[in-house]
Amino acid sequence: MASALATKTFVGVQKPSVSTQSKQVTRAAVEWYGPGRELWLGPYSSGAVPSYLTGEFPGDYGWDTAGLSADPESFRRYREIELIHARWAMMGVVGCLTPEALERYTGATFGESVWFKAGAQIFSDDGLNYLGKPELIHAQSILAIVWTQVLIMGFAEGYRVNGGPAGEGLDRLYPGEAFDPLGLADDPETFAELKIKEIKNGRLAMFAMFGFFVQAIQTGKGPVECWAEHVADPFGSNGFNVDQMSKFLFFSPSQ
Repeated sequence: MASALATKTFVGVQKPSVSTQSKQVTRAAVEWYGPGRELWLGPYSSGAVPSYLTGEFPGDYGWDTAGLSADPESFRRYREIELIHARWAMMGVVGCLTPEALERYTGATFGESVWFKAGAQIFSDDGLNYLGKPELIHAQSILAIVWTQVLIMGFAEGYRVNGGPAGEGLDRLYPGEAFDPLGLADDPETFAELKIKEIKNGRLAMFAMFGFFVQAIQTGKGPVECWAEHVADPFGSNGFNVDQMSKFLFFSPSQ
């Protein structure tokens, strides 16, 4: 029954359950969706979950103390914004960590590997070389970069919202078809579990990016260097270090 319910709820078309589905995936569909899902206060959630949060959507733990999702249209819009930001944050975390980690631990060179300093290379005489190699992308005009990004992003967003040759009338958040060449969403229960994994990892990535921003302001260093310093000296190099916090909070510990 859980399989049939998940199929109807998340795809909108009733299909017979697949007997070969793993118990783990079936359990996930029940554990993270519907009235029996995990809630934000655990066993103390009785009376704390708004009636409009029914567990229909992935990542719904019944928490909305500000009532932001009470209006269905606002709820739809916030879900879309959250998921798009989550996906960008996951890519951003990988992009921030990878060059710095490779340069630090493999000796690879990128010109400037720290994420918040890399863009400034466009103002150097040599310009910005992608992956430190001028034969790949040798950018020397910031205006050209801005317009290229605007055009590419505008095209991608327009395609996502309005459709195009790869598919018309597709779901704005989970388009599938040509956008799912590996067929990850072919099975409804597996798809339901992947949605949960995506939003949970995406929310974690958004917090990670916020941490990267704070680290950059406090220390002027990249996340990999901050992590290495913390591992070397956990008590002397951490978020509660007064000298470092003073740079972010704009006060001197001596005052």
